[in-house]
Amino acid sequence: MDPILYSSNSHSDDRGTLYFTNELNFKNVVRTYKVQNKLIKTVRAWHGHKLEEKWISVEEGEFLICAVQIEDFDNPSSNIKIHKFTLTPADGILYVPNNYANGAMNITENNSIRYFSSLPLDESVKDDYRFDSKFWDPWSEYKPNFYE
Repeated sequence: MDPILYSSNSHSDDRGTLYFTNELNFKNVVRTYKVQNKLIKTVRAWHGHKLEEKWISVEEGEFLICAVQIEDFDNPSSNIKIHKFTLTPADGILYVPNNYANGAMNITENNSIRYFSSLPLDESVKDDYRFDSKFWDPWSEYKPNFYE
C-alpha cells in the first residue's frame, strides 16, 4: 500500500472558514506529538517502522514530507521510489502505512507538524528503525540548512 493523502476541504461564510477531512478515520491512533523546527529547511529523516502507522498533518507553514517503502530493514535498497508531498495546513492529512520510513523538511520559517501514531510509545520504541537523513535524498534540491 502506498501513502494516502486525505484531502481537506473547506467551507467559508461570514463567520470565517471551516476546514475538514471527513474521509479520515483515526480509529487506530493512540498518541500524537508535534514538532517545530528552529531553522528553516531542517531535515528530520529517516524514521521507519515495521508495525506502526503514521498520520501527518501540517499545522503551520509548508513542509516537504517524504516516505519510502522498506522491504529489508536490515539492508534497505538506496534505489527505491520516494513518495514526495509538499503540504500546508489546508492540504489534508497524509497516511504513511507500516513498513515505511518517513521524513520531513520545513520549507517555511514559521512551522509546525503533527504526527499521529498507531502504537503507544513503549511499543513504538521497540519498532524503531533509523536511517541516515541523506540515505534517500529528496532534500538536496531545496538546499537544506540542517540535517538530523
